[in-house]
Amino acid sequence: MAHTPHQLDGATFIVHRDDFHAVLGPGPQRLVLTQTTAHEGPVYVASEHALYFTTVPEPGFKNVAIRRLQLQGEEFPFEAQALDTVRCPSNMANGMTLDRDGHLVICEQGTRETPGRISRMDLKARATETVVDQWRGLHFNSPNDVVVKSDRTVWFTDPNYGEVQGFKGVSEVGAYVYRHDPATGETAVVVDGFNKPNGLAFSPDEAVLYVTDTGANQAPGTYFAGLPHHVHAFDVRDGRRLHNERLFAVVSPGAPDGIKLDLQGRVYTSSATGVQVFTPEGDLLGEIVAPGVANFTFGGPDNDVLLILGDTQIWQIKLQVAGVRTS
Repeated sequence: MAHTPHQLDGATFIVHRDDFHAVLGPGPQRLVLTQTTAHEGPVYVASEHALYFTTVPEPGFKNVAIRRLQLQGEEFPFEAQALDTVRCPSNMANGMTLDRDGHLVICEQGTRETPGRISRMDLKARATETVVDQWRGLHFNSPNDVVVKSDRTVWFTDPNYGEVQGFKGVSEVGAYVYRHDPATGETAVVVDGFNKPNGLAFSPDEAVLYVTDTGANQAPGTYFAGLPHHVHAFDVRDGRRLHNERLFAVVSPGAPDGIKLDLQGRVYTSSATGVQVFTPEGDLLGEIVAPGVANFTFGGPDNDVLLILGDTQIWQIKLQVAGVRTS
């Protein structure tokens, strides 16, 4: 039932529809897990009870590190036990996920000297190898986010942020969404109509692919309200083709970067003020206020704790629902 939006817990939770209470549960809390530089690529690894993420790009000659936060305690709230650097420099790592073998799959945006690629890291040895680094002999722009489907195919977005943000040269290809099949080595463009394709996520049954467009954010510090800041949905046919493109939601304020789904098919996206939660039909249920958020993930033993990266800190919120596992 819809009603006038109201706030819970001060200004931390904004309820747009009563159904949002089923997500939050009674007495929800947004707690600080730790203070650290944390910007993109959050991945919770259940076997380690640890969170991997990438840091805020350094100013000037940009650099990004992949870091690992060891969590302590099986019950919410968790405690931050130890923080260490996994890889630095990381070739401007951004989005990350786990593959079906428990390896960390990384979007490396690249630099002027080193091309971008999708790489895979063995978490024990911390050694990386290339999954794919070109399409028809052309270098990628700035691989941004990645998901691995249950059939082990790798789907990723490739906006031209490296060019517009000045840490790479002129783009060789369009701002596409790709599907890479490790079994055949085939890499195919599956979407070509986005300004800045960014986050992507599958529905629980993998029948729908959601892709965010952050075209409203171009060079650092800019925002163009007339450019895309929305989420599109596609039906997935034969496990590889996208059909029936439609507008799922327009995100405001800001633009949607990170995107995740829970097991009931609700869609979670970042915005300029926090995390917005939508029904499977695209109706806004409510918002978790978390200023500075770029990305987030589900984690914890039951995958029901939302871990939100806020550039200078990481928040944790226990929900009444579990997220879709990516491995």
